[in-house]
Amino acid sequence: MFLLKTNVCIFTEKVKNQAESYVFLSVKFSNCNGKRKVQYESSEPADFKVDEDGMVYAVRSFPLSSEHAKFLIYAQDKETQEKWQVAVKLSLKPTLPEDAVKESQEIEEIVFPRQATKHNGHLQRQKRDWVIPPINLPENSRGPFPQELVRIRSDRDKNLSLRYSVTGPGADQPPTGIFIINPISGQLSVTKPLDRELIARFHLRAHAVDINGNQVENPIDIVINVIDMNDNRPEFLHQVWNGTVPEGSKPGTYVMTVTAIDADDPNALNGMLRYRILSQAPSTPSPNMFTINNETGDIITVAAGLDREKVQQYTLIIQATDMEGNPTYGLSNTATAVITVTDVNDNPPEFTAMTFYGEVPENRVDVIVANLTVTDKDQPHTPAWNAMYRISGGDPTGRFAIQTDPNSNDGLVTVAKPIDFETNRMFVLTVAAENQVPLAKGIQHPPQSTATVSVTVIDVNENPYFAPNPKIIRQEEGLHAGTMLTTFTAQDPDRYMQQNIRYTKLSDPANWLKIDPVNGQITTIAVLDRESPNVKNNIYNATFLASDNGIPPMSGTGTLQIYLLDINDNAPQVLPQEAETCETPDPNSINITALDYDIDPNAGPFAFDLPLSPVTIKRNWTITRLNGDFAQLNLKIKFLEAGIYEVPIIITDSGNPPKSNISILRVKVCQCDSNGDCTDVDRIVGAGLGTGAILAILLCIIILLILVLMFVVWMKRRDKERQAKQLLIDPEDDVRDNILKYDEEGGGEEDQDYDLSQLQQPDTVEPDAIKPVGIRRLDERPIHAEPQYPVRSAAPHPGDIGDFINEGLKAADNDPTAPPYDSLLVFDYEGSGSTAGSLSSLNSSSSGGEQDYDYLNDWGPRFKKLADMYGGGDD
Repeated sequence: MFLLKTNVCIFTEKVKNQAESYVFLSVKFSNCNGKRKVQYESSEPADFKVDEDGMVYAVRSFPLSSEHAKFLIYAQDKETQEKWQVAVKLSLKPTLPEDAVKESQEIEEIVFPRQATKHNGHLQRQKRDWVIPPINLPENSRGPFPQELVRIRSDRDKNLSLRYSVTGPGADQPPTGIFIINPISGQLSVTKPLDRELIARFHLRAHAVDINGNQVENPIDIVINVIDMNDNRPEFLHQVWNGTVPEGSKPGTYVMTVTAIDADDPNALNGMLRYRILSQAPSTPSPNMFTINNETGDIITVAAGLDREKVQQYTLIIQATDMEGNPTYGLSNTATAVITVTDVNDNPPEFTAMTFYGEVPENRVDVIVANLTVTDKDQPHTPAWNAMYRISGGDPTGRFAIQTDPNSNDGLVTVAKPIDFETNRMFVLTVAAENQVPLAKGIQHPPQSTATVSVTVIDVNENPYFAPNPKIIRQEEGLHAGTMLTTFTAQDPDRYMQQNIRYTKLSDPANWLKIDPVNGQITTIAVLDRESPNVKNNIYNATFLASDNGIPPMSGTGTLQIYLLDINDNAPQVLPQEAETCETPDPNSINITALDYDIDPNAGPFAFDLPLSPVTIKRNWTITRLNGDFAQLNLKIKFLEAGIYEVPIIITDSGNPPKSNISILRVKVCQCDSNGDCTDVDRIVGAGLGTGAILAILLCIIILLILVLMFVVWMKRRDKERQAKQLLIDPEDDVRDNILKYDEEGGGEEDQDYDLSQLQQPDTVEPDAIKPVGIRRLDERPIHAEPQYPVRSAAPHPGDIGDFINEGLKAADNDPTAPPYDSLLVFDYEGSGSTAGSLSSLNSSSSGGEQDYDYLNDWGPRFKKLADMYGGGDD
């Protein structure tokens, strides 16, 4: 008897659609007498297919209904063509993980049929390989663990003691320890729950060896499929989705797409997502303004009436549910879709008033006349809101312009060209406003709005102006003072103002003219001279000012140009004024011309001649006219001594009447070589030094002497400053004004036994009168009235000692750089019994209050310290 049975259960947890290529069944054919080679077929080949290994799977995706709930599987022997069949019934009831484990545990053992063959009269078993069908194991199983899956057994275990093992990822390779096998019984078990999202399939290899480690069976492959469970919620790629849609969009307009993912098997119901909109805020004008494609997540509009001016933004709550959106068994998650309604130009600008008013002073430009305001309901600062203004009437000459304020969208009417009050007192402009982009199609409003602008021109005091300006007149030069030239008046453009104009002179470089302040008559006050440096190209320019008495007073300037006609008022002069020639007539001659400040016809051609006196002129010189402007001067005699000669020449111009002049030509006569060049240049130059050269030489000499004198004075002054620095010492720092304690000398002079007569010789000391002036030591006592002391008798002259002291005294007096303590200090000898007492008694307590020291104030600054210490009375 042959038996065809299924060995794998179908886990159809909440199944509604059968997925394409979904393996849901495994069949195996076996018999009791031997091995047969069979092939499998399905009664519904369009829907189901059976592989050679017995795996049954769906060929296409289709909804599971009663028609597809049953089908047959055929097994046909390839040799005998015998056929067997088995019925397969698909169930829709959900299968719990525990049930799946229970059903999987039904595969406890695979019995391999074996076929006996005769060989030499004996039955002999043929060796074959193991065939293990895939094992389907649901993820997230609750155990208990280890959970037995299948028992692996070799038919040789009856005769041999075998050991079983498995290898591969999940066993002895990472992640290790998930699957274990009993080496004795061959029971394969799982030790922990599986997660399909981490590993969806495990591929293990089973081994059977004897106790010596020898391989008994060939290794076989064990495939463990982790069956997906719905253990993951859908997750949106973004929690907040942002989209835009133009206002006024028609139904069916695409807005945006939201996307969610599910970590479960996307080919199973656990990973099949469906979308829907849970809520819409706000719900105006309709609570269902949008819809979503439940499979793709595309959001589109389903209702008309999107108006940005009413609702600028919609917020949708989107839900994604797996299990094809089954609300009972599917897992869900939500996200937010924010849809912004973008603006289109569906509202034209509208003026806030029909008429606007403004005023502008005349002759002013770039001033704001009026401010035009409009309203526009579109989104601010967009092309649909920005307004453009134009003047459609009332300004044919283009005197006004309108600019748009980018912040307020107002129209600023400005003056582009000056306006004259006397010509136009008022303008009435027609203006239009429209957006930068045209209105959207279907809008029933006019594309633009119009208004009227009334502009009043204000009269202001304007500048008087001269006409013509400049004014050109022609006059001969040489006009006498007091001659009236012309009347130069200005006009006042303010015809509607009663004003007076007065004139003043603004610029008159040569001070030739004056103007009447009332009537503008211009009169000469000096002789006009065309040859004046203030005349350029025969034209003399004078500027006059016209001022009115308006409020505020205004003024204008005008230029009078006098074109001066030439008269013959300048005599010609010889040019050049200096020349040189040789002592003999040959080979040199002098070419001369004439300079006349007048112009034609009062200038050349010129006539050249020599005067009759002195007679030596015509005797020594001759002049020949070359043409109307040039003549040639030559020596008439054979030899003229070298020197400087002044030759008068009579030059007459061609004026009417002609004007003559005797002009002096300075001629330097010198000795020349064969080439006509002077050879005695030094003599001629020395003899020919002019007054200017002599003055220049004298000036240089004077400057040089002044510099030398200044240097000498500076050197002397520097020596004096150096001496003053050494002699002038600050009284506060002068140690000579203070009492310095040296070696104790005992009492006064009377306490000593020294004979001072050898040192005190007043007759050997030079008196003050014979000392050089200005050389006086600071340590000498001042010259003032001093008290009279008894005169001691003079001691004999000490001889060598006195000379030595006098020489040292002279050296100290004449050396201002010597410190005062390095030389002899000169004091008067007080004599015996001095009324002033000895200085050694200053520290004595016996003379504290009995001595009067007020006279120290009369001794000068050197005794100031002593005067302050002892001359202050009780203080």
